Amino acid sequence: MSLQFYNTISQKKEKFNPISDEIVKIYTCGPTVYNTAHIGNFRTFLFEDLLKRFLIHKGYNVYHVMNITDIDDKTIKKAKGDKKLFQELTTKYLAQFMDDIEFLKIIPADVYPKATDNINEMIEMITKLQEDEVAYLSKDNSVYFNLSKDKGYGRLINLSNSKLKQTERVINDEYSKDNPQDFSLWKSWTNEDGDIFWDSPWGKGRPGWHIECSAMSIKYLGEHFDIHCGGVDNIFPHHENELAQSMSATNNLFVNYWMHSEHLHLKGDKMSKAKGNFLTIPDLISKGFLPEEIRFVMLAAHYRTKLTFSLEQCSESRSALQRIYGLYNRLLKISNGNLEIFKFPSEYDNFILALDNDLDTPKAFAVFFKWLRSINTKLDNNQNMDNKDINGGIKFINVIDSIFGVLIKENFIPEEIHKLATDRAGYRKKGDWKAADRIRNKILDLGFLVEDGTDGPIIKPKK
Repeated sequence: MSLQFYNTISQKKEKFNPISDEIVKIYTCGPTVYNTAHIGNFRTFLFEDLLKRFLIHKGYNVYHVMNITDIDDKTIKKAKGDKKLFQELTTKYLAQFMDDIEFLKIIPADVYPKATDNINEMIEMITKLQEDEVAYLSKDNSVYFNLSKDKGYGRLINLSNSKLKQTERVINDEYSKDNPQDFSLWKSWTNEDGDIFWDSPWGKGRPGWHIECSAMSIKYLGEHFDIHCGGVDNIFPHHENELAQSMSATNNLFVNYWMHSEHLHLKGDKMSKAKGNFLTIPDLISKGFLPEEIRFVMLAAHYRTKLTFSLEQCSESRSALQRIYGLYNRLLKISNGNLEIFKFPSEYDNFILALDNDLDTPKAFAVFFKWLRSINTKLDNNQNMDNKDINGGIKFINVIDSIFGVLIKENFIPEEIHKLATDRAGYRKKGDWKAADRIRNKILDLGFLVEDGTDGPIIKPKK
């Protein structure tokens, strides 16, 4: 099977044919830096990291651009129109985001363009759309995209323009799916904006959210590139509007493959800051979870299926990762050390075939763990293994790690320590403090600290 991805715009899987043999160009919608990103956001960022890692494994050179939205309705509302507070706000949360992606072992993008650094490019694009009479100036000196001028509007949500219920226009960046309207490209200054504005041919104001991504993606990747990613909540209106204005401005195809990850749910509901139903990466770090554990939970489900996240899943993932690390060490100990002489197990081909099929991670992991169990059984039964097969097993696990980033090599906590911590928690529940203290001291002697958290024991290596 050749590599294929589900393309949102065609609503089917398509063979991946990059525009250039030399490089694959990817644009991903980054964070809006008005608050700490929650783990629902990071499900999308981890899917994009998986996509990138697998393309690299397949031998492609990847050029990745992730934008930073540091000017929109949310950032101004949070800063209350004060430019100093606005800059402090966006700088603070951008730094937090970069810390989070480093912790999660996400491969950095090649470029992180900020919207505020690319205002001129946005003004140029809006001017072009206005000159082509695809955009118009309102009485309050805002500029709107005219949906009636784009006969193909509704491409991503698979609705024809004629079937869409339309009203006059909307100044806000987001609106409901059954209510597409002429959307703002440039928003004229209001009192609520305070001193947050830029000069333009239409007076003081700021860009609309959608034009930001069009201008930045085209600036860094060109008018036609390979893949555009985001969460399903970006499909409409953001990506629909981005596609419409980009194609209208360039008369080009803009993007070949649109890929979107599904929502992450917490306690049965979509994770949302507005609902107060969310967790952040610092939340998970404070509970003692490792990046590999978080990555495993996020990536084990297919990116196009809804994922219900729980702290229990992170805890349970430790057992699976322990098995990977355990076999890795067993194979290293019996290897002759010359890993250049190796033979991949037959399961490797099926593993790659699963990922070739629109990144089917559940099937890929099923193939891998079946192989892992069979090798552990061989070693338990003292069955001889050829050194090529041993090294091939080590290489297979290294491939798993290069694609999924789940092999714990630092801060590894052995299963024995987890069991002791669980036993200690049991004694504490019974009120047997002496027994609990004895186990705590034993854990300490083995080089680890155990702390009591609201969601169970937190284990850390002793420094």
